[in-house]
Amino acid sequence: MSRIGRLPITVPAGVSVEVNGSVVKVSGPKGTLSREIASNKIKVAVEGAQVHVTRADDKKDSRALHGLYRQLIFNMVQGVVTPFTRTLIIQGVGYKAAVAGNKLTMNIGYSHPVEYVAPEGITLSCPDITTVVVTGISKELVGQTAATIRSKRPVEPYHNYGLHYSDEVLVKKEGKTAGK
Repeated sequence: MSRIGRLPITVPAGVSVEVNGSVVKVSGPKGTLSREIASNKIKVAVEGAQVHVTRADDKKDSRALHGLYRQLIFNMVQGVVTPFTRTLIIQGVGYKAAVAGNKLTMNIGYSHPVEYVAPEGITLSCPDITTVVVTGISKELVGQTAATIRSKRPVEPYHNYGLHYSDEVLVKKEGKTAGK
């Protein structure tokens, strides 16, 4: 039995979880999320203030999906209460970013500014010119958006110029040395 999959999900006050066939819908103060599940392998049941995720059989693919769907539903319940955030740091001479509406404009060493339009459900903000904060209720969408922004200028290993996560550990490579 999956150690993660067998744990019940506690639903906080103000959050409602509905199961309609193969669709799980979570509504809360920050918004609504829904996800389709593999209903022939995984069963979701709402009992009072708890959600239980069980699997239909003991096959390998059912076991793999058991913990996955439990964690996805748990993230949905968490997201509608407190939004997820991911912080990116821009490092480099003259590198900067600005947000206007839902459009992020970055000057990151190219001959032109790089623009990125945030998908629906994502909020971008710049507390200062070298920090970008991605916020949203869907953990999956926040992570994908942050990864897409980061891919615009990956970190260069010799000077560590580029975009990186705030919690990422950067290792600087040693440059070439002169001959002896």
